[in-house]
Amino acid sequence: MTAAALAALRGRSRTLWARLGEVDPRYLVSFLITLILVVGEVRYGILGGYDRLVISLGVCVATELALARLVGGRGAALQSAYVTGISLALLLKPRAGLLWPFALGAFLAIASKYVLAYRGRHLWNPSNFAISLLLLIAPGSVAILSHQWGNHVATNAVIWAFGLLIASRVRVLHVTLTYVVCYLLLAAARSAIVGTPLQAELAPITGPMYQLFIFFMITDPKTTVGSVRGRIVVAALVAVVEAAIRLAADHQVAALSALYPAPPILALAIVGPVAKAVDLCAFFHKHRPSP
Repeated sequence: MTAAALAALRGRSRTLWARLGEVDPRYLVSFLITLILVVGEVRYGILGGYDRLVISLGVCVATELALARLVGGRGAALQSAYVTGISLALLLKPRAGLLWPFALGAFLAIASKYVLAYRGRHLWNPSNFAISLLLLIAPGSVAILSHQWGNHVATNAVIWAFGLLIASRVRVLHVTLTYVVCYLLLAAARSAIVGTPLQAELAPITGPMYQLFIFFMITDPKTTVGSVRGRIVVAALVAVVEAAIRLAADHQVAALSALYPAPPILALAIVGPVAKAVDLCAFFHKHRPSP
């Protein structure tokens, strides 16, 4: 490639990057989760039925509209309902024929934003809360998506390329990268401790469950703490708690068995709300009017 061609390519890249920065971040996030849905369904059929998607999306949107109207003075966050509905449709894997987990999960997810709040801010990522609660109260009926995207490098490359690009433009890339780096380091440590093959410990992060987790749940702007440093610390803590849950499962610690079906999601459900509550408490204390 000639110098002129390289210069032209760099110019087009800068133009594309600038235009991407002008797009509403909500549209970028919606595009990314739609991309994961389409790729996953076309190549692997991970939905398990379009009725699940219809129920999850329908209940999420209906609940959002109803509660926003009931509360009054608050616009319905339909983009949030859209992302939550798709996340639940993809991640929840109940026993064959069961559809109620999608309806109940969708209602719990959206309702949690209005009910489980502290100082006007909800503490849990909606889909993270609903999935965690369903796994804890109905472990015999509900499981979670866990398989990888096969061995197709191209599939992962497309998802990760768009995911990292959008995370950068939405300004949450530091959260994603912190978690991924910590996951890889802790996976290597666990491999050394337990004696499992390193590849087996690293493989899960290529799967759709982890992609939804690192691009949507742990980076959710509404439930992350206020500072960049704080978000980095929280992401690292989530990875550490997840690794601890996995090690407990390896050593069959019965007291923590309820956490074993989905270590990253349940780790975030434990660490995230506590960090958010502490952050909000510190913020309001700092900005409290002087007597």
